[in-house]
Amino acid sequence: MTRKKQTAQLLLALAGLTALALGLAQGGYQTTMAKAVRICMECIGIG
Repeated sequence: MTRKKQTAQLLLALAGLTALALGLAQGGYQTTMAKAVRICMECIGIG
């Protein structure tokens, strides 16, 4: 692998981890989980 490619991969990985950390800090996972539960309950027929 070339040095440029490794640097680009590292920067992209860091950007992804930063976005993930910001989403967790803002509570984005709670919204996603609530929507997933609602969809699942509708499919089963309970909600």
